[in-house]
Amino acid sequence: MPKTPLPLRAGDLTTFVRALSKQLGDASPSHLSLMNMAARAAGYQNVQHMRSAHAAAQRLSRAADDPPHDARAVERALHQFDATGRLDRWPSKRSVQTLALWALWATLPADRSMPEREVNERLAHEHLFNDPATLRRTMVSCALLSRRRDGTDYRRIEQEPSAEAKALITALAARRRARPQEAVEVSHV
Repeated sequence: MPKTPLPLRAGDLTTFVRALSKQLGDASPSHLSLMNMAARAAGYQNVQHMRSAHAAAQRLSRAADDPPHDARAVERALHQFDATGRLDRWPSKRSVQTLALWALWATLPADRSMPEREVNERLAHEHLFNDPATLRRTMVSCALLSRRRDGTDYRRIEQEPSAEAKALITALAARRRARPQEAVEVSHV
């Protein structure tokens, strides 16, 4: 009769080995020897090999799920926005300006042409210092927004935001959802 594999799971190898050592009593080998025996029984060379394989698996799963980002840079950029997700002031540092522009980029519609007036209205709704022209021009120079030479047609440039930009966009989305419902009139001329 074939044997059915019976899986064994231990939340922590150290706790498992201590319990095993107590069961073995005086005949028990040292703690490290038992750790290495358990690791070899699980298919590793020793406990260090097991630890490094586990750490690598965690790093790879974290990299696949959510790439690490510079939390301090995101925090600096968040300080430039009010509680409802509107850009309060134009940041003085270029790196913070770029992150703030990514957050504004995310509010523009994808794959659609817009006249300058509509872009200005949308940007005016997302900031408090009354200068949509600076925002629009800087977005064009940072390749977040394209425009025709005559300035009549603008379009959001579709691209993958950096990990910091994604984190900022996500944080501001929560703030924007908390805004009171208000009608945003945007002309589609």
